[in-house]
Amino acid sequence: MSGTLYLVATPIGNLGDFSPRAVETLEAVDFIAAEDTRVSVKLLNHFQIKKPLVSYHEHNHAAAGQAILQRLLAGESCALVTDAGTPAISDPGEDLVRLCAENGVEVLSIPGCCAAVNALAVSGLPTGRFTFEGFLTVNKKSRRERLDSLKNEERTMIFHEAPHKLRATLEDLRETFGPDRRVALCRELTKLHEETVRTTLGEAAAYYQDNAPKGEYVLVVAGCPPRETAAVTLEEGTEQVLRLMAQGSRLKDAAREVSAHTGLSKNELYAAALERS
Repeated sequence: MSGTLYLVATPIGNLGDFSPRAVETLEAVDFIAAEDTRVSVKLLNHFQIKKPLVSYHEHNHAAAGQAILQRLLAGESCALVTDAGTPAISDPGEDLVRLCAENGVEVLSIPGCCAAVNALAVSGLPTGRFTFEGFLTVNKKSRRERLDSLKNEERTMIFHEAPHKLRATLEDLRETFGPDRRVALCRELTKLHEETVRTTLGEAAAYYQDNAPKGEYVLVVAGCPPRETAAVTLEEGTEQVLRLMAQGSRLKDAAREVSAHTGLSKNELYAAALERS
């Protein structure tokens, strides 16, 4: 019988956020797969946990994932941890989860910190629908294409950014979404110098041109305001039906087409156009 892979969320700054269940899980598993063993060993030492560590990260996940899978299939249990936050979210851990799913290995999540959700919660922006965009690529062409694809995104958008790239990112966001778009800049979440600044992209870009960014940032950007569509009257819809008929469409087909993109009743369009034809 195969073992279990546990996805154990780790603190993003404050060790007090590590749950008793997370500690119990690390104490119970056979081994721990860590993004950076040097970082994880500090966490383990703080909670006096002694377990074998193996490395699993972006640059070795293909080979390391297979090795971990074989141990799981042999009946061992493993806890997957990242340096900070929830494994498998914008993280190569998703490949290990997929591998386990394809091979019938049980995967359980031990919930905890997630910087994106924490930032969204304190942003003051709509939280009902959101999209997590993670880190933007440094390639200018790909970066521009990705931001352009989000121009009409109505959901709140969440980005991660390092301090040395924040200025360039804010400039790109301002240029894409406009200077008046609202943004919350969440810095050093759960840490000593935690700060959330709620402003606009224009004001944020101007501020950080004169002030050096410090710490890791989560940027929460308001979505595009819903586009208002002008209501089409029955008379205007009927004119559209008649134009389609003049171009060779049958009345029934023209009424159905106009109804589909205006929301007007197909039967009412049909009757009104019939009366005028």
